[in-house]
Amino acid sequence: MRSAKNQGQVCDVVAVAATRVMQRCDILATLSASPSFIERTYLSPAHAQANDMVQGWMREAKMSTWQDAVGNIWGRYASSDTSAPTLIVGSHLDSIVNAGKYDGILGVLLGIELCDLLAASGTDLPFNLDVVGFCDEEGVRFGATLLGSLAISGKWQDSWAELTDTDGISLAQAMQNFGLSISQASTAALDPASVRGFLEVHIEQGPVLESRDLPVGVVTDISGARRFSLVVEGKAGHAGTVPMSMRKDALLGASQCIALVEEATKRFNVLATVGDISCTPGAANVIPGSVQFLLDIRSAKDRLRDRALDWLMAAMRSHCRKRGLNIDSIEIHSADAAACDSRWQRLFEHAMRDAGIEVNSLASGAGHDAMAMTGFTPMGMLFVRCKEGISHHPDESITTNDAAVALDVLTRAVCADAGVAAPI
Repeated sequence: MRSAKNQGQVCDVVAVAATRVMQRCDILATLSASPSFIERTYLSPAHAQANDMVQGWMREAKMSTWQDAVGNIWGRYASSDTSAPTLIVGSHLDSIVNAGKYDGILGVLLGIELCDLLAASGTDLPFNLDVVGFCDEEGVRFGATLLGSLAISGKWQDSWAELTDTDGISLAQAMQNFGLSISQASTAALDPASVRGFLEVHIEQGPVLESRDLPVGVVTDISGARRFSLVVEGKAGHAGTVPMSMRKDALLGASQCIALVEEATKRFNVLATVGDISCTPGAANVIPGSVQFLLDIRSAKDRLRDRALDWLMAAMRSHCRKRGLNIDSIEIHSADAAACDSRWQRLFEHAMRDAGIEVNSLASGAGHDAMAMTGFTPMGMLFVRCKEGISHHPDESITTNDAAVALDVLTRAVCADAGVAAPI
């Protein structure tokens, strides 16, 4: 049962804003490629609808708006100082297939409500406050993640033009169909000298805050992940005629390799998952000749993750040699861990104290747009409790009160950074 001291006391205007956030999350959930579940991928009609909807809400909050060269949607609460730098608040509007309502979306909508609070009180900041709805954090359609946030931080790759979706449509063609031009994608990059920082509020996607009975927590680090496609090659044969001692069963070999994954996590205190496996020829009476599986390994400490990976790959190769099998691997994703800015961590902590919330911190095991800001601008993250830690699933759930607390803490932190009184 949740204790009263950990719920936070928010003013009426914040409570009303949080209710509006929850209602808008419900509305955005209807903008989907499927009538049965949430599916909103990059450069899809649902993406365009979400951008239009969010842009309208930004304008209601008295923000100027625009869409950039890769499809991110922006709103600005402008400073009276025309030469002021910009603080960016945001997250992503795209989703996985069969998604929940709050992953990414919450952070964008809270940013809009922050600007609405500032506008209603006539608060003038010494910097512009921009809210961004990133276009492609999940990487569902084209396989490459964080496209929108990498673009604004100057890390767009020209080679992405040739990426294709499952229908064979290239990223370049999809951008053209959306009304964008791949040749202009690099112009989405911002001048780092003009950016003061980046803040992201996101559901935790894990059970830690719920276990602590706390509505929000300060993120310290975002884990770096590496992913591999591994193939174990043996020799197919008849299940009834090849003696057990003469078999080169790829599935047995792969199974023991997968067991080694768990051993690596225990030895090195990292996280690792085999989330997909396929076997050929794939018949009950045929010895498996080839097995392909996908490995994800991650840690907030890159060196520790890589040490675990080196041990694991060596152990897998040794095991396969003993069975007369071959194993090959291809790296399909790599992202270094990202440390959150210490100053923003302190600002969030002070804001939590002011809001009557017990100060706490935690690392993120999932990747986020904030990672793309490494080396570009100082970034901070605030996590919001989600029921049972469930995310990337229709059962994703948060409370209106927790959304209100998150808005309260975000508002206090931004105003403290600006040196102005929070309008709450």
